[in-house]
Formats: sequence, structure tokens, C-alpha cells
Amino acid sequence: MLNMTVITSALELGCIYSLVALALFLSFRILNIADMTTDGSFTLGCAVSATVALAGHPFLALPVAMLSGAAAGFITALLQTRLGVPSILSGIITNTGLYTVNLAVMGFSSNVNLLKAETLFTVLRDKVGGGVLYRLAPAFVISAVMCGAVILFLNTRIGLSIRATGDNPDMVRASSINTAFTITLGLCISNSMTALSGAVLAQYQRTADINLGTGMVVIGLASLIIGETLFRRGGVGKKAVGALVGSIIYRFVIAVALRLDLPSECLKLISAVIVALAIAGPHVSRRLAEDRRRRAARQKGDR
Repeated sequence: MLNMTVITSALELGCIYSLVALALFLSFRILNIADMTTDGSFTLGCAVSATVALAGHPFLALPVAMLSGAAAGFITALLQTRLGVPSILSGIITNTGLYTVNLAVMGFSSNVNLLKAETLFTVLRDKVGGGVLYRLAPAFVISAVMCGAVILFLNTRIGLSIRATGDNPDMVRASSINTAFTITLGLCISNSMTALSGAVLAQYQRTADINLGTGMVVIGLASLIIGETLFRRGGVGKKAVGALVGSIIYRFVIAVALRLDLPSECLKLISAVIVALAIAGPHVSRRLAEDRRRRAARQKGDR
């Protein structure tokens, strides 16, 4: 059985990582772009947040991290839209370059320790006292606000243009909409949310490490697909909420795996299996339904 500490930790981490799921919802589902910048943008958010928090500005660290993530997204979009680099390669190129950038932000050290620095969570703990709320409340509020902002944005005129770009770029160009601009804006917003997730996590764990972003695409996709499996029908709003819920469920699955005393090295394999099952689930269920219909039709014919 999961104790209360494990449950609250899964909720907190689920809310923090849900920002990555929302970012992939925007880039992967709305824009139809496999953005491989995610791993580097997440680590960039961690590095910037830790560095600014060490300077004594834990709250300022969050918008600064978002701006840095948006800059990473801009580079990826520039390579794709202006230099003709395929979308998946442009993300890989940016992600590779970000490794050195992240090291430079952290003073060419592989990690930054925040144990003696003020963070968003320690400031709130001093104001409201200990307990669960000082860690869970800010994580939930930030994820809920960003989820609401994404839903509202995608229903604006420019948001509808971004959605149309992902659905049919040729039609959008025929309508005199600049697809380079919509792709650039979408990737900037997506990577700013990824960096925000890293920024919050760095202050939550009170450390930033150069390898924190490794495998973040898989984690985000697992959360996104779990949410889509639960919320198959509905508009953009329902699917965005599904990404948040999927992230929390994913963290609970990981918590259960840890309680089963599985080695930590197995977590990446578990993530890959979750993604594979979530993607294959709808297809398998359709195939089974088709097989049942065929068998029923054969039995009718035999009669």
C-alpha cells in the first residue's frame, strides 16, 4: 500500500511534470511536430532556475527560465522554417547545442546545489508553516494556471491559426497565414512550458543536474498518451486537462513500481512499456472489436 508521503510526492511531481505533457500536447499534437528540444529545454530551465535562485531571486527564476526555454524553441523553429532543416533534426541539433549552454549556465559544473539557498518552496514554508500544502499547492496552482492559459490561448485567433497549421499547413498558407510565424510561436510557447517545469523541479528538489532532462520526451509522451486514452473524446480543453491528469497517473505508476522494490535502472524501461501500451491500447481494442464482429457475422451466416 502507498503511504501518504508517497501519494503527496506523486501528486507534486505529477503536477510539475504535467507542464512537459502540456508542452508536448502543443508541439506534438497541435502542431504535429516531434520536438526533440524537450530534453535540453528542461535541463535549461533547471540550470537557469538554480542559478537565479542562488543569486537570491527564486520567484524571478521562473519567468527567466521560461524566456530561456522560449529562446531554445526559437532556435529550433529558425532551423526548421528558415534554413530548411527537417523538424526532428532541428530539435536534435538544438538539444545537442544546449548541453554546452546548460553547463555554461551552471558555471561549467555538472550540478548546482540549492540546499543553502531560498527557493519558492522554502519561502512558502516559512509563511504557511510545514505540512503538505507548501509543496503541493504551488505545484498544483502553476500547472492549473498553465493548463487554463493553454486552453484559452488555443481558442484565440492566433491559437486557431496554430491549430490549423498543424492540421493542414497548405490550406493555412492559401489563407495568407504565415506558417513560419505560427510554428515559431508554438515552439517558443511549448519550450517555455518545458523550461518552467524544469525550473520548478530544480527548486522542488533543491538541486539542478546536467542529466535531469534525459528521457523527458518519453516521460512527457507517456503522460500525454495516458491522458488521451482516458479522454478520447472532447475538444482541446478536455485533452489539455487529460495531459495534466495523465502526468499524475504516470507518477503514481512510477511510485507503485518503486514500492515493488524494482531497481531505479528499470524506470526508463517501465516508461517505454507504458508508452507502448498506451499507444497500442486503442489499436488493439479496435482489432478485438473487429474480430468479435467478424465472428458474430460468421455465426449468423452459419445459421
